Amino acid sequence: MPYTVEKSGSNVLQALRGKHVLITGTTGFLGKVVLEKLIRAVPDIGGIHLLIRGNRRYPDAEDRFVNEIACSSVFERLKMDDPDAFDLFLEERVHCVTGEVTAPHFGLPEARFQELAGRLDAIINSAASVNFREELDKALQINALCLNNVIELSRAGGELPVVQVSTCYVNGMNAGLAREAIVSPAHGDIQRNDDGVYDVDELVHLLQDKIADVKARYSGQVLEKKLVELGIREANHYGWSDTYTFTKWLGEQILFRGLKGSSLTILRPSIIESALEEPAPGWIEGVKVADAIILAYAREKVALFPGRRSGIIDVIPADLVGNSIILSLAESLGTPSTHRIYQCCSGTGNPITLGEFIDHLMAEAKENYATYDKLFYRQPRKPFIAVNRRLFDTVMSGARLPLKAFNQALKLAGSERELKALRNIDTTLSLATIFGFYTAPDYVFDNSQLLDLAQRMGELDRNLFPVDARRIDWSTYLRKIHLAGLNKYALSERKLYRLKTRKQRKAA
Repeated sequence: MPYTVEKSGSNVLQALRGKHVLITGTTGFLGKVVLEKLIRAVPDIGGIHLLIRGNRRYPDAEDRFVNEIACSSVFERLKMDDPDAFDLFLEERVHCVTGEVTAPHFGLPEARFQELAGRLDAIINSAASVNFREELDKALQINALCLNNVIELSRAGGELPVVQVSTCYVNGMNAGLAREAIVSPAHGDIQRNDDGVYDVDELVHLLQDKIADVKARYSGQVLEKKLVELGIREANHYGWSDTYTFTKWLGEQILFRGLKGSSLTILRPSIIESALEEPAPGWIEGVKVADAIILAYAREKVALFPGRRSGIIDVIPADLVGNSIILSLAESLGTPSTHRIYQCCSGTGNPITLGEFIDHLMAEAKENYATYDKLFYRQPRKPFIAVNRRLFDTVMSGARLPLKAFNQALKLAGSERELKALRNIDTTLSLATIFGFYTAPDYVFDNSQLLDLAQRMGELDRNLFPVDARRIDWSTYLRKIHLAGLNKYALSERKLYRLKTRKQRKAA
């Protein structure tokens, strides 16, 4: 049944009141955004359960949460507004579960797994390997096969609704308008069943056989390299540019089939960048897709890059993505047995071309580089130029060969230093290999169904949980918000904010 508007107030707050939600992936950038917004904007939520893998330093989920998640600058607004209320919310409503999303039952004992499933009302899975050139076995496990464990939890809880964070780039090498629908592979022969879902079991078994063959023949760093190469080769064969997007597409198919008859929402963001407004304009963690290129330009390592200036580069602020996930979550609780696909993107509603993107950044660098002291060491002396791939490859190879020869001659003469110009070319080539596909787009992402969802939720929720990219003024966002955010958050040391664990509270 369609989600109906509650005239008395917020549909989202009503739907989530008293509900218990499991979130995976909160050690990551987007997971933190979702967690922060739920804490701040949905005070009556019943409980937020965080599946966190222990690590060598913090084997317990709560310890890792306290020391690696709760100390994030994403929570500064909450800490400043009411630190006691923030601590109390974490104490009473946030429940840390030590587990591994790729392990059966998440690595939990059977009884604990069933207990967890019985407490939950919904699942948000944002765990992923976002390394575009990940080793195929790792990418396949965390982006695709682990979703069988999510399916198992959903079933154990009585068909719990699932919101799966995917990516718009499962569109792969398809061209044109990319709609909110199941994506057909651009290449290869993969069978599709009567429901429109692709049967990927045979393909997964084939990939696992190839992985096993590589592992039988290589070891060490050579093995890692061969598994990366295998992933790229297989992705390209079936119509994807990299292992990440290929395995995310496989994961979608696994969920569509495994949750047939259950509530499933696939939420696909485009290139996620710093927050537009919340929790603070420009908030970001780490260097994201576009930022690696921006940083290389700022440090004068890259001046030429493959790309199409007229192509639409689809960037979306993180808070709009987090809001989309929360809207999807609220809807899923009221629409059982329904499958939905939403894309959170800017390409159709508020497009910006690669050329405009570059021009805004260069203008800000020229006029105000000194404002961003951690980003720009000085005013860049060279322009950033996007050219077609063939010209880029010709220029780079033509420049690299004599520099490499000269560098080798210097080493033979006893020099230990590498030519800076050669290092810069190698940096450019590495970035182009990883990100070149995204700067020469042949597609535009559509998000009409997501906007329809926001419309159905009503005006109050559209203001509380905005998702519409038409809110973005690109000049202001890129020049004043995003660069400032990179400078303040991504390139500075994290402030530590340590919370007492339950044991410490009791002892006190």
